[in-house]
Amino acid sequence: MSAAQTRPALQTINADLMQDLAQRAAAAPRKRVNHNFHADLDDPCHRFLNVLAADTYVTPHRHASPPKSESFVVLQGSLLFCVFDDTGALDAVHRLGPEAPALGIDITPGVWHSLLVEAEPAVVFEVKAGPYDPVSDKDFAPWAPREGAPAADEYQRNLLRRAREKLDHAG
Repeated sequence: MSAAQTRPALQTINADLMQDLAQRAAAAPRKRVNHNFHADLDDPCHRFLNVLAADTYVTPHRHASPPKSESFVVLQGSLLFCVFDDTGALDAVHRLGPEAPALGIDITPGVWHSLLVEAEPAVVFEVKAGPYDPVSDKDFAPWAPREGAPAADEYQRNLLRRAREKLDHAG
């Protein structure tokens, strides 16, 4: 029996689900968890909740080959959505969340980006084209440390500082 035949016909996004996922994210080694609504990794459209605790590090990356757009809507908590140029300079920062200036953002393929949790848990509804292939899904930025690297914590702290400064200067 395929995953499409075993998954529920309807799935609700409710407080109980978000609380359960937040607890799992806080306990997870990566400080985040996904809850997929799509049936399997070959689905042409991936829809999922990405739940992030404060200390998670999302390596700056882009979806260029194959090119994939991506949409984010923050349902709970808040994020700083960071956009970079090809050299790693911080181009833009967007605060996203129910109490923020914007709930979400949509990006075209090839945009370097990362997420920083400002208020946890950050519960994000994401949509991205499938299928998922871990080898080609992301191009990781050559100018940023990878998740788990010794320099990742310091890079994340500095990125959070720079992102907040950029927001403060923007107005």
